[in-house]
Amino acid sequence: MNAHAFEFRTIRGEALALSQFEGRAVLIVNTASRCGFTPQYRELQALWERYRMRGLVVIGVPSNDFGAQEPGSEAQILEFCETNYDVDFPLTSKQSVIGEAAHPFYKWVSEIAGEDARPRWNFHKYLIGPSGDLVNIYASRVSPLDPALVGEIESLLGHDL
Repeated sequence: MNAHAFEFRTIRGEALALSQFEGRAVLIVNTASRCGFTPQYRELQALWERYRMRGLVVIGVPSNDFGAQEPGSEAQILEFCETNYDVDFPLTSKQSVIGEAAHPFYKWVSEIAGEDARPRWNFHKYLIGPSGDLVNIYASRVSPLDPALVGEIESLLGHDL
C-alpha cells in the first residue's frame, strides 16, 4: 500500500483521490487559519506556483486538532485562504489528523513511519514521491521554502533548476 490508495474530499466536497497524482511529487500539509505558522500558506502557494508545471502538487488539509486553531466552517476556511494568501492549490475538507478519528492517510503514515511521524502541530509536512511512497517528513517549523525541502522536491521532479 502507498499514498495513492487514499482519498480525501476537497473543501468544495469533490473527490480528491491521491491516485490521480501518480507520477507526481505531492506535499501534504495539515493547516490551520489561526496558528503562528499560518503565514506558511504564502510559502506553500509560492512553492505550488514555482513547481506545479514540473509536477508538484501541494495539498492543504485543514484541521482543528491542535489548539482549536481551525474552528471555522469549510466556506470560512476557503475564504480566509483565498483572501489572505491567494491560495489556489487543492484544499481538502476539514479533517482530523491525529487519534482514532484521524483520516486514514495519517494513520497509514504512523503505521509505516512510526508514532514519531504523526503530526505534532499544524503545518506538519509529508513529501510523497511519484510512486506514492512516503519520501520524507518535515516538522511544522520547517519552512516550505527551506532549501533541504526544495532540494528534495527538485530531485523528485527529475532535474534541478
